[in-house]
Amino acid sequence: MKDKQLYMIGNAHLDPVWLWQWQEGFQETKATFRSALDRMNESEDFIFTSSSAAMYEWVENNDPAMFEEIKQRVKEGRWHIVGGWWIQPDCNIPSGESFVRQGLYGQRYFKEKLGVTAKVGYNVDSFGHNSMLPQILKKSGMDYYVMMRPMPNEKALPGRLFWWQSDDGSKVLTFRIMYEYLSWGKDLEKHVRRCLGEFKEPVNDLMLFYGVGNHGGGPTKENIESIRRLNGEPDLPKLTFATPDNYFHDMENKGLEFPVVHDDLQHHASGCYAAHSGVKQWNRQAENKLAAAEKYSALASWITGQPYPKEFDRAWKNVLFNQFHDILAGTSLEPAYQDAAYLYGEAMAIADRSLNYAVQSISWNIGIEQDVRTTPIVVFNPHAWQSRVNVELEIGGIKPNAVLLDDMGNAVPFQTVKSQAAARGRFRLSFMADLPSMGYRVYKLLKESDSAKPVGEPIKASDLVLENGRFRLEFDPVSGGIKSLYDKKAEHEVFKGEGARPVVIEDTSDTWSHDVLHFNKQVGSFRAKKVHRIEHGPVKSVIRVVSEYGSSKLVQDFAMYPDKDQIDVQVTVDWRESFKMLKLMFPMNVVFSKHTYEIPYGTIEREHNGEEEPGQSWVDFTGLIPDKNTIHGMSLINDAKYSYSIHNKELALTVLRSPIYAHHVPYEPDPDGEYSFMDQGIQRFQYTLLPHEGSWEDAGTVRCAAEINCKPTAIIESFHEGKLPQTDSYATVDKDNIVISAIKKAEDNDDLIIRCYETSKKATTAEIRLPKWDRAVTAAFKPSEIKTFRIPKKADQPIKETNMLEWDEA
Repeated sequence: MKDKQLYMIGNAHLDPVWLWQWQEGFQETKATFRSALDRMNESEDFIFTSSSAAMYEWVENNDPAMFEEIKQRVKEGRWHIVGGWWIQPDCNIPSGESFVRQGLYGQRYFKEKLGVTAKVGYNVDSFGHNSMLPQILKKSGMDYYVMMRPMPNEKALPGRLFWWQSDDGSKVLTFRIMYEYLSWGKDLEKHVRRCLGEFKEPVNDLMLFYGVGNHGGGPTKENIESIRRLNGEPDLPKLTFATPDNYFHDMENKGLEFPVVHDDLQHHASGCYAAHSGVKQWNRQAENKLAAAEKYSALASWITGQPYPKEFDRAWKNVLFNQFHDILAGTSLEPAYQDAAYLYGEAMAIADRSLNYAVQSISWNIGIEQDVRTTPIVVFNPHAWQSRVNVELEIGGIKPNAVLLDDMGNAVPFQTVKSQAAARGRFRLSFMADLPSMGYRVYKLLKESDSAKPVGEPIKASDLVLENGRFRLEFDPVSGGIKSLYDKKAEHEVFKGEGARPVVIEDTSDTWSHDVLHFNKQVGSFRAKKVHRIEHGPVKSVIRVVSEYGSSKLVQDFAMYPDKDQIDVQVTVDWRESFKMLKLMFPMNVVFSKHTYEIPYGTIEREHNGEEEPGQSWVDFTGLIPDKNTIHGMSLINDAKYSYSIHNKELALTVLRSPIYAHHVPYEPDPDGEYSFMDQGIQRFQYTLLPHEGSWEDAGTVRCAAEINCKPTAIIESFHEGKLPQTDSYATVDKDNIVISAIKKAEDNDDLIIRCYETSKKATTAEIRLPKWDRAVTAAFKPSEIKTFRIPKKADQPIKETNMLEWDEA
């Protein structure tokens, strides 16, 4: 066995939050780091491996002397930094930009504070890994990756060591840990011997991770002594104190051929895609608020000189910390989610404040002529394409003969809908805004007019039917489900059976749903109590479906518009069940189907085998219309959920599940015990039905999903002189499949950073323009490629492509 080698990786997996709150994780971080330093003082050959910049920031702020010791050990090469991210996050649910920020803040922290950057990505406990990570890791300075879940019983892989490849061709050499990322604190002989069967020619070298973990602790004296003893055993491989970097470098230098895996790495703990609706929704909201706030803060700093907020780093660090795999996955104890709410709240308050400063600094500089009969409204588009979206805002003083005008004085259809205030004199104005790309437009509410007349005609709408030029939507008055959704243009019935059908599923699994892949045992369904029209006007008509199951209530408000090919559904759930799951079912009426899920900064196609799958804001089901041989499909988009399933031809959105908080098998709950169950009470979210001819790419699914998740900002303004026009645009892209996802100030100067990604898996050359500054860059994108550009404030300096760390070289 001495021709084989085990690289012994001393580590201390530490969940800062799990079955304990962050304060306990904070203390345990210090205790674990102290223990690792003490082992180094005792053993000159001992090496410690550690990740997660957030924990180092804790130690730096709370024990500066210990931080200096760590700094010295890092300099010596005995304390080894891996991961390069702020925390070890859930690797399915965060947005693509969140994964970029994990590296931006993590790697820059390690470089600034410890003088190193990580070369090995490291998420040893995360519950699955999306297939865009190799590209994000490579462009954040990491060439290697260590993971453990899914394990061999959950995902077959061609070996422990393999190339993991993204759609753009980026590859990282990846190792799947054997058995566990930790060990017990005693002799390691059993830990070593159980791995002997893992050696497969020609790979005669493997990594073995040891050290007490989960609640921290790290390598013990007995661990270290037993490694030295076992090295003398003739029937065991060579055992070497090492780092993951040592291992990967040695493997590459051997010149071996490693298999390539081009896929997601799933499925572990599939219940985590839906567990705890609150933390999932807060995460989505915070990501989108920060994206909009950064874009307009960066633009305003160039347009008006509004100072760019320094607080964005704090806001992002809060969000990144809450993306820790046991927080965002919903598997921590209940009080941890109050802590998470505080952090998300601070992040969203920073984003709201920053966005308000930015847009009001711009709107205050718009020239708006005085007309006491009007109320100016400035609407800002957070997306770099021309956008036609429904805008609603609370306003006072609307008269029966009011008229809404655009910046050119043209009348715009509008209506008043139910105000959020139960008071006289307050209204909620609803209208379709036509917004320039990454810009704004001024609208004016003429409170009463004898000459200008309101415009627009409502669609056909009764208590059971909505119909516009494209669709006819009919509801079943007994069940409350969609009886028919007919696409008049395609002459096609979208659903083969009742759509938007709320189904109650048995779910007695633990919080993670360990070893559960399918949730399909129906135990009940909601029945309609009332189906009736609640809004009707030239902007939209809305049918409300109120249904009940047991003590639970579901309200769905279906909105149809005269000139938009989508149906928006506002959902309110009052859930009072336990050990049950709620799904919305959509039986699709096509054959030869394919099923596309949005993943972070990319997409993936998956089988219709009924397994619970992670996705971002949308999933699409497209196929052939029977007997017509034409392509038709539907994108299902939402603003809060991440869990889907497709069984044969039935698409399902998992709305919620209600396990016991932090219930981990094999613990058996007491049938007579009192427990706290997840997702009890009221929650609200939106989903959108986007039926389409042709593909989802042709239908504009990516843009529609972005508009639903990151909505425009509307400001009520006043009259004033200003240098800015009443409509303007600050960023454009000439290809529909290239999306500007981030605009921010550079970390090190006043340059702008612009990040774009390709959405349709096709090589594309695109021009990104900043028309106000006459700046442009033409770039060739590989399929699903993410690119980052640096735009100097000085016009005579060239635009450059950079990496995700905003360094020319990582």
